[in-house]
Amino acid sequence: MQTVSVTRYIAPLREGGSLPGLVEADDLGTYVCKFRGAGQGLRVLVAETIASGLATRLGLQTPRLVALELSEELARYEADEEVQDLLRASVGLNLGVDFLPGSFGFDGTSAVPDGVAGTVLWLDAFIANVDRSWRNPNLLLWHGDLWVIDHGASLYFHHGWGGGVGDPARFAALAWNADDHVLLEAAKADDLEAIDRRARGCLDRGVFEAILADVPDAWLEPVPGAESAAAVRAAYVDFLDARLQATAWWEAVAR
Repeated sequence: MQTVSVTRYIAPLREGGSLPGLVEADDLGTYVCKFRGAGQGLRVLVAETIASGLATRLGLQTPRLVALELSEELARYEADEEVQDLLRASVGLNLGVDFLPGSFGFDGTSAVPDGVAGTVLWLDAFIANVDRSWRNPNLLLWHGDLWVIDHGASLYFHHGWGGGVGDPARFAALAWNADDHVLLEAAKADDLEAIDRRARGCLDRGVFEAILADVPDAWLEPVPGAESAAAVRAAYVDFLDARLQATAWWEAVAR
């Protein structure tokens, strides 16, 4: 993942509870910054990176990610005390999501190309994403395309790693409820069996290793039994690979 430095904090984006912010960086890009110092912690940044890598390999549109280096100096020029505290707590590497100017939220009235809804459904089932509902679709329309965003609420198994990594088989067998999914009805028009075959053909252990290689060491917090960044990466790969080898989680959604 490319690393760039934040040069200016523009504005908070108060739609979500984590208070992401719009920033400019030294590559002249504008990004939505997901802060390491936000309440959800570093694992949200890891989940975002993994989900983005998976979405790209499945052929879905998702914004480019960068690692944003944030300096202590930036907080000195911020008048809002809440934002200032967040900036101070986020010195170091944060996650930058490429800003899509002029995009607007998906409201269910726009047509979705064949296969896209089913692929989004497959992705969300695979990563156990609990945040793609009508209340919060986390989908954008930009230049006529559907873009998937905001995957921090996925892969929530890692929030239980406080006592150790645990067994990947538990995540492999984890059921996922699609009842509230914003694209469920549209996905039913797709050939879900074919989408499953194609998705599984796009992914394997080597792909998971390549995706985890994009996650900076600074975001991979040691846990009992996986004290190094390399060991934590390997644990994620084991969990993703176990999920890919299982079928029950998708069969329950597709029937």
